[in-house]
Amino acid sequence: MGAVNARSSRVVILGGGPGGYEAALVAAHLGADVTVVERTGIGGAAVLTDCVPSKALISTADYMSDFETAADLGVHLEDHEGDEVSDAVADLPEVNRRVLTLARAQSADIRTRLGEVGVRVLDGAGSLVSPTSVRVEGAGAAEELTADVVLVATGASPRVMDTAVPDGERILTWQQIYDLRELPQRLVVVGSGVTGAELAQAYLGLGSEVVLVSSRDRVLPGEDPDAAAVIEDVFRKRGMEVLGRSRMAAVERTADGVVVRLEDGREVTGTHALLAVGSVPLTRGIGLEEVGVDLQPSGHVAVDRVSRTSVRGVYAAGDCTGVLPLASVAAMQGRIAMSHALGDAVAPLQLGVVSANIFTDPEIATVGITQKDVDEERVDAEVLMLPLSRNPRAKMLGITDGFVKLFAQKGSGAVVGGVVVAPRASELIFPVTLAVQHRLNVDQVASTFTVYPSLSGSIAEAARRLHPIA
Repeated sequence: MGAVNARSSRVVILGGGPGGYEAALVAAHLGADVTVVERTGIGGAAVLTDCVPSKALISTADYMSDFETAADLGVHLEDHEGDEVSDAVADLPEVNRRVLTLARAQSADIRTRLGEVGVRVLDGAGSLVSPTSVRVEGAGAAEELTADVVLVATGASPRVMDTAVPDGERILTWQQIYDLRELPQRLVVVGSGVTGAELAQAYLGLGSEVVLVSSRDRVLPGEDPDAAAVIEDVFRKRGMEVLGRSRMAAVERTADGVVVRLEDGREVTGTHALLAVGSVPLTRGIGLEEVGVDLQPSGHVAVDRVSRTSVRGVYAAGDCTGVLPLASVAAMQGRIAMSHALGDAVAPLQLGVVSANIFTDPEIATVGITQKDVDEERVDAEVLMLPLSRNPRAKMLGITDGFVKLFAQKGSGAVVGGVVVAPRASELIFPVTLAVQHRLNVDQVASTFTVYPSLSGSIAEAARRLHPIA
């Protein structure tokens, strides 16, 4: 686009998830007239049916696992008669009510914030009539909005296969699990990626018998292999049945449950099945192709590093772009889009400094280069891994599984990546992310004070061991 006067610009955003609402806040701050069109609720799937509720559910399961850790530390629960209580019990309807109440509260808070800065929110479905015109259809009369800038942030939905059709009762997607009225007795989770692994462990922690069906050699095939090995070992130690190299062919409902048929002919039975086999972008039927926006063969919107599509004035952010399916990345794409479109200072998206987290127990947090980059000699780096079992704070907390791994560039000693496997790894990865973002070397990290005892002490210790020797 050419020069834009932000204070006279009309911005229309399709989708009120992280990519959309964060973009709206930036655009409003820059003085634009902003309208957000959202059909299911502000916050989108991330807040209402995905990130927020799933992580709240996982937190509940983690809390229950704390009872086991407490016993290892010498703390035992007793009832009012002094008898020891052996098991905590999850009331799933009550848990789900709390989870959904929390999600709705977060959605309401975001809507309030948008209202405070003057963003108009329209409840309905939006589609592009032209690059400068958006049609909105909702409960009332249709409305056509004129726009100088359009941001498409429509997200994605769970992938559904013809041979495994969800019914919302026994065969479920991850968006349907919050309607369950009882804890699944035996849950078969199909898919061992991030969503499958997280929810499999959550239900295991809540008290279900869980079978995890993985088409690959190990769980979390796209993650650090050392981290994935720890998680799979934890899964098995806690009683989960993990079926590797087991590709699902079909899922069918039976009289009293489900049967998951594998391609090799085996059958896995359960009371419920949870499908976690990927997602598809919500980009069809909203006028993108008609106005000339290029879509990838997968259906994702093609964008550059400042979120521009192939059509002037039309931007896209979030899961509909397929760049990286993280709420944090969606939010950054949306912010970058508005800054670029409205003429503010902007830096292109840098995926190399994105920190990500998998909310298993322990969590897996990563940033920067990967072990695969080193193994395949794409990056010349030293690698140092320290098990947390040697950390004094970990001993106090009863932590036996996990590690800290740092990658340092040979020669300069610059920290170029890291992996943390630990409880609350999502918090512990931040100092590593700072080091990667600002190109700190291992000596700078090692010479920074850490609290003793602390889990972060292992990050500094790993950096000390990576000190380059002339």
